Amino acid sequence: MAVSTRSNSRQMRKARIRRKISGSAERPRLSIFRSSRFIYAQIVDDQRAATLCACSSLEKELRANLKSARDQGAAKEVGKILAERAKKQDIKKVVFDRNGFIYHGRVKALAEGAREAGLEF
Repeated sequence: MAVSTRSNSRQMRKARIRRKISGSAERPRLSIFRSSRFIYAQIVDDQRAATLCACSSLEKELRANLKSARDQGAAKEVGKILAERAKKQDIKKVVFDRNGFIYHGRVKALAEGAREAGLEF
């Protein structure tokens, strides 16, 4: 029997979530990844296996305006910028994929930022 680790548990949660949700052309998937230093988000059409738009706290123009790239404020800005990029491509509704992370802290801040900027999920 394998030893349960934090990353192993997240991978199992991720697989369980991905079995239930997928993105399509009319409602793509908003997938996030949270590392200890940055937060990344992308909107994916799973039927075409294509990333439609992406944003992260690693981008230079975003980091110039932020105090830190690893706090909730940065995550909220990433959500807002991603929603604006999605609007330019006429994407209004998405399916939220938290990627096995708990809906709390930076993940929640990114989701709220995207909602404030006009994405529906």
